[in-house]
Amino acid sequence: MRKDYELEKRKFIIGGGMLLVCIIYIIRLFTLQILNSDYKTFADTNAFLKKTIYPSRGLIYDRNGELLVYNQPAYDLMMVMREVKEFDTLNLCNTLNITKDQFDKRIKDIKDRRLNPGYSSYTPQTFMNQLSGKDYGLLMEKMYKFPGFYIQNRSIRQYKFLTAPHILGNIREVSKKEMETDPFYQRGDYTGDLGVEKTYEKDLRGQKGVEILLRDAHGRVKGKYENGNMDESPIPGLNLTLSIDIELQQYAEALMAGKVGGLVAIEPKTGEVLALVSSPSFNPAELVGRERGKNYLALTKDPFKPLYDRAISASYPPGSTFKLTQALITLEEGIITENTNIGCSHGYVVGGFRLGCHAHGSPLPLKPAIATSCNAYFCAAFRAMMDSKKYPSIHDSFDKWKDYLVSMGYGYRTGIDLPSEGRGFIPNSKFYTKVFKTDRWKSLNIVSIAIGQGEILASPLQIANLAATIANRGHYYRPHVVKGIQNKELSEDYTKPVHTMVEQKYYDIVADGMAMAVTSGTCRRAAIPDIVVCGKTGTSQNPHGKDHSAFMGFAPKDDPKIAIAVYVEQGGFGATYGVPIGSLVMEKYLKGEISPTRKYMEEAMLNANILNQYYIRK
Repeated sequence: MRKDYELEKRKFIIGGGMLLVCIIYIIRLFTLQILNSDYKTFADTNAFLKKTIYPSRGLIYDRNGELLVYNQPAYDLMMVMREVKEFDTLNLCNTLNITKDQFDKRIKDIKDRRLNPGYSSYTPQTFMNQLSGKDYGLLMEKMYKFPGFYIQNRSIRQYKFLTAPHILGNIREVSKKEMETDPFYQRGDYTGDLGVEKTYEKDLRGQKGVEILLRDAHGRVKGKYENGNMDESPIPGLNLTLSIDIELQQYAEALMAGKVGGLVAIEPKTGEVLALVSSPSFNPAELVGRERGKNYLALTKDPFKPLYDRAISASYPPGSTFKLTQALITLEEGIITENTNIGCSHGYVVGGFRLGCHAHGSPLPLKPAIATSCNAYFCAAFRAMMDSKKYPSIHDSFDKWKDYLVSMGYGYRTGIDLPSEGRGFIPNSKFYTKVFKTDRWKSLNIVSIAIGQGEILASPLQIANLAATIANRGHYYRPHVVKGIQNKELSEDYTKPVHTMVEQKYYDIVADGMAMAVTSGTCRRAAIPDIVVCGKTGTSQNPHGKDHSAFMGFAPKDDPKIAIAVYVEQGGFGATYGVPIGSLVMEKYLKGEISPTRKYMEEAMLNANILNQYYIRK
């Protein structure tokens, strides 16, 4: 009986052991065949060679159909590590004009899964990209000597006009992070970097295709698998039509050359950006091809920071251009009317406090105050709102004041379709409580913000957007540089008007004041023959050197077609650089040419160079 029990027990143990082995084999086979693709890849690569066919990247045009960015053939040297056999390494190095150490480092980097997350010895890897036509020709004559290597056809960007680099952007090799987060990319692929190339990357890049080639038992390619029926054709990227007028863009860049700052011109009725300049600029072609890395490094070391997009990223004190917002807010609040007279004692003087102003009549109503850019007028109006009994405390009135500014596009990003937009800065009441370390601060403590000084910061884009808002009498469209995408609708974010908290009738008053500034005030250099121009100067104090020169305006007054902001660092008075540059750009767009009586101004701006002055002062 005991013996029968032992035999029975042994039978179950043996059966259980065999079952366990079977389970282990099943799990291992599942892991190898389903979870781990290496063996499948190995089997596939023994029989097939799958070559990626890259799509042509979408073309980029300006608003008038002028081609700006197109594609040119390029060649990448690929390798399948498992297929590489002994060959003359020095011959390959000499052909590619690289050293043996560079060759060894490249092989090491390819095999490093930290640098190349998708590495497999069975799949093609990029050994060297963007070969020149000369290198390609030399290499093709010797390809039979380098087993495991082959040429992959690609394309690189070319520019018809060497302009607008901050708008157009460029392409670069994808990073490790981008490969990990987007399965579309593999090592050696390119992606948009800066400008619309980055913002609209998924539209521009298209979809990859694949060509499947059949191998024999020795790994030699024998032709297409299934006569190419299993191949997948690439789908080209979508074309973009920009809102930019390339002729206007080139003209604006020429006027801003030799200066540091930004310029933005907008079509008020649509929010389309007509020109966007960051100066100093650079040649977009410098970031194409094998020299890209070297040129990019040089640009990063340039003391004038040409890669930095000052037009949308920089935050400046807006200076007197900001007074227009104070006029609108205090009109809406009922603090002033267009007939309210306020005196100016060569500045705003309260007790021992004094904020200077230039000579003009006194007292004066709102429109002449805008025309002459009276500091006292807007400081007094601002303080009247802050101390108004309408609000329980200055904290409430100040936060309401900020709400108005946010509705006008200040303090937050406008949402332009370009990367790296700055938000500027509009403080709230809590900010000043923290700064003064008490909640009992007074309106006189912060009165300088009424004239765009102190803590107030804005980008040239935000100032241009204010000009477009006044041109539209109370609403704006989110600024954008892409007018259309092939076979796609533009986002409704750019087609819906954004209304401010101020009524239209008050914008009419401010527009009248801006027109007066051009005919008889601080903006007289902005006058264009036969066109009614509205403008506002800005001279922004700079603790590090000469004042900044600013201008904002639009034209024509009653049918606005262009709104503009110009900001020139250390340019002095607004009328010195900001006004003439802004006026010339508006005239160029509206008339196509500069009036003979204003040619002297054009020549002066084209030839003005203050970079050395700027650099020394910095």
